[in-house]
Amino acid sequence: MLVLHAAWLPTTAAAPAGLALWAEVVAPARARRGPLPKSAAPHPFAASHAVLTPLLLPELLEEPCEPLTLIARLPTAGGEPRPSRPFLREAARPGPVTLRGWRVPALVCRPVDSLALLISLSGDTPGLDLGAGAGYWQAVARFALQLLTQGQYVPALAGNEGETRAFWRPLLELPPNEASFKQLLDAMPSAARALARAARDPEPAPRALLSDCLEQVVDGFARRQALAARRIKGRARSPGEVWLRALGASDPAVDLPADFLEAYTAWSQPAAVNDSNFRLCLRLDPPEARVGEDLYVPKARTADWLLRYFLQANDDPSLLVPAEQVWRERGSALKFLNRKFDQPQERLLAGLGLAARLFPPIEDSLTVARPEASALTAVQAHAFVREAALLLQAAGFGVLLPGLSTKLGVRLKLGSRRQTKAPQGGVTRLAFENVIAFDWELALGDQPLDREEFEKLAALKVPLVQIRGQWVEVQPEQLQRALDFLKNHELAGEIALDEALRLALAPDGVAGLPVVAVETAGWFGDMLAQLGDQARLVPLPPPPGFVGRLRPYQATGFAWLAFLRQFGFGACLADDMGLGKTIQTIALLLHLRAAQGRQARPALLVCPTSVMDNWRREVARFAPELRVRVHHGLGRVKDDFARDAEQHDLVVTSYALLHRDEQWLAGVEWGELILDEAQNIKNPDTRQAQTARRLRAAHRIALTGTPVENRLTELWSIFQFLNPGYLGAQSAFRSNFANPIERLQDPLASSRLKSLVGPFILRRVKSDPTVISDLPAKNEMKVFCTLTREQVTLYEAVVRDSLKQIEESEGIQRRGLVLATLLKLKQVCNHPAHFLGDGGALADRSGKLIRLVEMLEEVTAVRERALIFTQFSEMGTLLKRHLQTVLGDEVLFLYGGTPVAARAKMVERFQSDPHGPPVLVLSIKAGGTGLNLTRANHVFHFDRWWNPAVENQATDRAFRIGQTKNVQVFKYVCAGTVEERIDEMIERKLALAQSIIGVSEAWISELSTEQLRDIFTLRAEAVA
Repeated sequence: MLVLHAAWLPTTAAAPAGLALWAEVVAPARARRGPLPKSAAPHPFAASHAVLTPLLLPELLEEPCEPLTLIARLPTAGGEPRPSRPFLREAARPGPVTLRGWRVPALVCRPVDSLALLISLSGDTPGLDLGAGAGYWQAVARFALQLLTQGQYVPALAGNEGETRAFWRPLLELPPNEASFKQLLDAMPSAARALARAARDPEPAPRALLSDCLEQVVDGFARRQALAARRIKGRARSPGEVWLRALGASDPAVDLPADFLEAYTAWSQPAAVNDSNFRLCLRLDPPEARVGEDLYVPKARTADWLLRYFLQANDDPSLLVPAEQVWRERGSALKFLNRKFDQPQERLLAGLGLAARLFPPIEDSLTVARPEASALTAVQAHAFVREAALLLQAAGFGVLLPGLSTKLGVRLKLGSRRQTKAPQGGVTRLAFENVIAFDWELALGDQPLDREEFEKLAALKVPLVQIRGQWVEVQPEQLQRALDFLKNHELAGEIALDEALRLALAPDGVAGLPVVAVETAGWFGDMLAQLGDQARLVPLPPPPGFVGRLRPYQATGFAWLAFLRQFGFGACLADDMGLGKTIQTIALLLHLRAAQGRQARPALLVCPTSVMDNWRREVARFAPELRVRVHHGLGRVKDDFARDAEQHDLVVTSYALLHRDEQWLAGVEWGELILDEAQNIKNPDTRQAQTARRLRAAHRIALTGTPVENRLTELWSIFQFLNPGYLGAQSAFRSNFANPIERLQDPLASSRLKSLVGPFILRRVKSDPTVISDLPAKNEMKVFCTLTREQVTLYEAVVRDSLKQIEESEGIQRRGLVLATLLKLKQVCNHPAHFLGDGGALADRSGKLIRLVEMLEEVTAVRERALIFTQFSEMGTLLKRHLQTVLGDEVLFLYGGTPVAARAKMVERFQSDPHGPPVLVLSIKAGGTGLNLTRANHVFHFDRWWNPAVENQATDRAFRIGQTKNVQVFKYVCAGTVEERIDEMIERKLALAQSIIGVSEAWISELSTEQLRDIFTLRAEAVA
């Protein structure tokens, strides 16, 4: 495993600042006895920059990192540096621990690139762990990003040895930033400042180091981004233009007149007006509202804004003493609300003098003996709001601003100009046959503007105006964008239903302008209200012919499906496994047949082969009057398929036949097209996903407990089937949602996506007591097993031979070798006979099998039943053979090769026969979904699939409605092996509430050889 370390190299006269990274190889004790990897540094723990390079995501960097040899001050004992992650069972080296410099190869990147690099680093990368220093600087980078996104930085000048440089300075003095800075300063670990360019360099002070990092990162980013479109063209004519040009140049050096530098120094001095009691506070008050005027635009030179002066208590910002009261005080102290202010008049004047440097209009008020306020024009007031307020706060003054609406946008009215009729009985495709009438108007904040008002406003070019009693800020770039929008768009028209839904549910803008409000009316408004609130759904009685009772949440789901069907919207019923998605779908089919009579079209249901018979049985149980045709097997109907389908209410087929029999399935216009276990189309490029999208149906339903297993593009694929085009093209979805959410955890993108898909996904979980209160508990535990000596020998031989081949290969050959090695190691962990295929005896050769037999003997002794899942059919055969011998009872085995009829009989015997076999072994692919096996209350995962969602689906064969006993789930892991290492990685994913490991193990093939060595190498605790 690699441990990534990072330290900040501060700016010096000889070298610029930068982020330095180096890696430490942490290997088990047995690996240290062999030769060091080729990439090893002069001492056993440092890896060269060649190992680091693939981890640095070079596509994020504008320039490559520079390789350097640096000095790392590391705790040292016994002549060697101590590892940051202790080796396995390694005792502490004798002797005192000292701090000693070690030469380490490192990579150094520019401050501007370090921001993106640190934000992108993840400690969840297999084989990579973040050291204390790397984790610390990552937190600093997030703080710098916060400063940048909130605009918490200002232009500044600094001189050193006769040279002046222009830079952007972060506003660390503001109260919230100051607190964050102090927290980071207190949290700085020694590892964060362990690197130096030379052995003689002094150890940097924490405050200076943190300040240097934030200043360099903020300046680098702002220099590259902020002024790219505003750089001075031609020759700079004034000192201000020279300064501005230098702020956007790669070279920060600037040549400015001495008097300008003196003026800047005086202007930028912190306001030394605070003491332990109070400070100067400036409050901007707008003019009184003009009664009866919808739009009031003040003249440019009319000074009707008032900047009032106060003294403000430092420990209670709500305590304000007006300047007029200060001047009325005759003594040297002012008492106000049990507070004492010493020398208030002198301090008020001193504060106003300093504030005037930052905001010159204050000077005009100082011509009187007792200044109380300053009258400002709208232009001056706008300058105070946009520029001076931030500078004054940074200098230590209190600032109070009025609430100004600044958002120029579009107000939409959907379905309000011309009423369209609600669709009856559903539509063929979302938005293809229905359009929504709409109006739009410009608005400032919540105040609508007609075209005449807006054009008047744009012509006057005044930054602060009053609209219907509310003051708003007008920005020139927004005005121009709105003018262009007006020229190119009509005020009313019609839009497709899917576009109207996107605007209503998650408005993100119209022609570059934000949507500030959406009004809906008519049936469209009623539909939206019910989409957003299930409680407003009209309850439906149980349909005629339904045999049984719908639980309250199932009745809600049935009504929800019927509601969406009315408008032709595809629905994703994503209830947790075992909550009855099948029953709710059957109720919908009965409801539609009763409502449509002879006009009802047949429904097509596509499901895994393993659950086809389960569907047939469930329909026969709950809706015996529905005519069902199972389209499967060699004798399935092909000739005159369409006519045969018309004679049935429901046709059930498998995903395996979906593409193969497309020519017959496509010849029918289905009433409903239902995909059970819809995660089977999560890859939009597969043939079965493409075929599912091509089939014609009035309504589409996806049933799945896991609409997203690994990537958000899986959600897009399901929605492309349900409501084609609703989430846009796949490339647009990836850039607008998948990448921002998965890579940056963008909360706005997450919120928008949830708003868009939420109305069409219904998900309830078993653990919610408001959904179901009579389901017993589920207890999950790991069972750590040791290897026998035979397994140890085989395991080490596989690792030794495979790593040698992997080191000498590359490309697709290397990936194949890695996956083959992983398969072999899993087989060895299961049983030597599984790996060798020797057909020999099974007893006492596998730690897993020994423990499984012990636990199953306890299960069968109390007459309970168990499910055993394995991903290998060969291992399932071995388990069946051995368990029948040792338990003295029949053991069933269900796998992909089990015929449909035999599978149904097997499930029936296990589930219903009181004297049936107590143990059922299943391959996780064939038996992990769709089956109802509540007779079992013990679930054993003999080998791990390494995808939590898939394992949970398998467990839910027993943990579902109908289960009356607590379910015990056992996940077998061979300690000290690859199984334990990958289990740890899965746990880290679960801790982050997301699983990004794929269903297959292909991701492991991308690891470096050293990472593979760490994952594959056997540890001491593996041996029995």
